[in-house]
Amino acid sequence: MEKKHLEIHSENILPIIKKWLYSDKDIFGRELVSNAIDALQKTKILRDCGELPPSEEPLKVEIEIDKAAKTLKFIDTGIGMNAEEVQKYIAQIAFSGAEEFLDKYKSNDEKDQFIGHFGLGFYSAYMVADKVEINTLSQRKDSTPVFWSCDGSSEYLLSDGTKQIPGTEITLYINSDSEDFLEEERLKTMLAHYCSFLPYPIYLDGKPMNQHEPLWLKAPAECTNEEYLKFYQYLYPQEEDPLFWVHLNVDYPFNLKGILYFPKIRKDYDFNKNSVKLYCNRVFVSDNCKDLIPNYLMVLQGVIDSPDIPLNVSRSYLQMDRTVRQLANHISKKVSDNLITLFRNERERFNSTWQDISLVVKLGVLEDDKFYDRIKEILIWKTNQENWLTAEEYLENYREKTNDKIFYARDEKHAGPHFLEIYKQKGIEVLYAEAHVDPYLMQFLERKLTPVKFQRIDAGLDDHLLDKDREQTILDASGKTEAAKLADFFRTSLGDDKIEVEAKSLAADNLPGFIMLDEAQRRMRDYMQSLSPADSEPMDFMKKTFVVNTNNKLMLAIHKIGMKNPELAKELVKQTYDLALLSQREMTPATLNLYVNRTNHVLEELASRLAE
Repeated sequence: MEKKHLEIHSENILPIIKKWLYSDKDIFGRELVSNAIDALQKTKILRDCGELPPSEEPLKVEIEIDKAAKTLKFIDTGIGMNAEEVQKYIAQIAFSGAEEFLDKYKSNDEKDQFIGHFGLGFYSAYMVADKVEINTLSQRKDSTPVFWSCDGSSEYLLSDGTKQIPGTEITLYINSDSEDFLEEERLKTMLAHYCSFLPYPIYLDGKPMNQHEPLWLKAPAECTNEEYLKFYQYLYPQEEDPLFWVHLNVDYPFNLKGILYFPKIRKDYDFNKNSVKLYCNRVFVSDNCKDLIPNYLMVLQGVIDSPDIPLNVSRSYLQMDRTVRQLANHISKKVSDNLITLFRNERERFNSTWQDISLVVKLGVLEDDKFYDRIKEILIWKTNQENWLTAEEYLENYREKTNDKIFYARDEKHAGPHFLEIYKQKGIEVLYAEAHVDPYLMQFLERKLTPVKFQRIDAGLDDHLLDKDREQTILDASGKTEAAKLADFFRTSLGDDKIEVEAKSLAADNLPGFIMLDEAQRRMRDYMQSLSPADSEPMDFMKKTFVVNTNNKLMLAIHKIGMKNPELAKELVKQTYDLALLSQREMTPATLNLYVNRTNHVLEELASRLAE
């Protein structure tokens, strides 16, 4: 058996790099500028440790456009290369000079970290160039300039260079398909996208391109509110000021820095857009952080920067591994810690922002048990008395009255004023559960808070709704109470076997009746409707109970009319039932048409009788 080495030929690799490795031509600019910044960083480190003499030549990157010659030049005053280094780092494709340098000159200062790899990324230049030239002079003593040239084939030219100032000059001869990169505005857009926060000055035809400091690298204690807001407006110039922010600053077990903002969420907010920008050592990588940020936090905006994130070979997106999952868990924890701090220390401010952040928190609870365990104390609901209460606070206030039930309504309009007034008179607050996700959240909390149950105020005949002292319990000769006879009359008049009728002594005389829907069935119906198309007819498979108030004058009068004019009474019974549906927002479009027609007919009938 004979062992041999794989042979890799550049004539096979370069077409792959040009056509398949990078999805976006812009990336050539990111790679070449990153390499230049690395060269500057190496120079700084070697000067700091005394291996290079000090110099008055500023560390910078310059980019020059020559439309006539159809060239782009990337010029840096960095470490430069000698002939041996050019062959090692350029002629050997994918050899990482930065990694080799780091092995020799290790630094604990995060400012000394490297951005790119002077190797594979360099060849991204061939996406836009027919030919690339390098003119370089090493900072090392007694070095001579070196010239390298390659037209993208497997052959290259290496000779003496002409550079007199240490550093590297890379010239791209732009191909006919990429001449838009000879336009200043095109390059400005590219540099702003990828290179806005790099640590050394970058100039395009003499104009500075990166004058913004990466605020996320500062210690949180050193940042002011004004700086946070100014930085947000730079990132998202068309947005309103954010509600608040979370500054990430982690050194162990991985390096992670960033600032995440909670935006104000308008009705037209696009929850699918990518809003967090991912950086690696200050170089923009992607605005797709779906693997790094939990789904329920994708609404957040801001910046995350980490040298520890694993990127694909083109450094364009994340590769999932244990580190990414750890980072995602840590981000979730930091967000929850910040929310808890705000809740405990600034409760009024927290309450005022809840409308905007509640959906994020509630989705997090439903998707992530760890997130729920951390933030369960901050889940709040607004009440009919303009308070904000958690489930625990509600139970603490009313457990003796409600027997571990938490009463809620969808909102004031759906509840109806008579219902809310009854509970107010009983000294019990009612929570408002307006969000579509609330039924799922309540079901989740019922499992966590057993034996606690959430009950909508029209989902049962709770004792608080009844006035038992006025119940009509006396039996007549036929063995029926007045309440039973009233229920029979309404049941017969409605003539619908899907509608059950009960006559009860309700606590509010001015409430004629209401539609009672079982809590579990209502939740099932709402879930099924959420799966249906938006323009489909509402589902109506539930058996409803029409609770008639034995203390209401209208209901008693209709019963009496039934003795003299059964047809009119029948119409009035259906009318009161539809009114209950309407007041509780349970009326379907088809029922509404019937209701309007019947209203006209009943009014006409009553007006005619009064006019006689």
